[in-house]
Amino acid sequence: MNLTVWLDDWQMQCCGDPFDIGSEVSWTLIDPDKEWLADVLGAGTAATVDAAEDHHVDAPEGAAPTVATVTAISAVHCRYAPRPGEPEGTRYVVPDSGTLTALTSARRWVAARDGREFVGYLVGLDVAGQ
Repeated sequence: MNLTVWLDDWQMQCCGDPFDIGSEVSWTLIDPDKEWLADVLGAGTAATVDAAEDHHVDAPEGAAPTVATVTAISAVHCRYAPRPGEPEGTRYVVPDSGTLTALTSARRWVAARDGREFVGYLVGLDVAGQ
């Protein structure tokens, strides 16, 4: 079974392990925040995301990790801006400003690109035996 999984930048930066295409990973998967992903990536791309990786607080008690092989990695960057009438310093995703950059490996820190901030990875997984 093939899955597309969202991995937040902060999850990776906090305590994520670097991985490459072909790596085996063992991740706890939860439902993705499709509303936020639609703001970043557009509704069409967000609809393709099957799960989100979580190794902190949102996973159900006793959730079994999913073991899979990484088949694709894309870094996701987007723009943030204030909304009119909102408190100063409050920033929101600029809708549909997300860009995907295909990579062969994922590391903890990814630089900003073209005025866009790194917000996470979209990762293709092949779950053996599913």
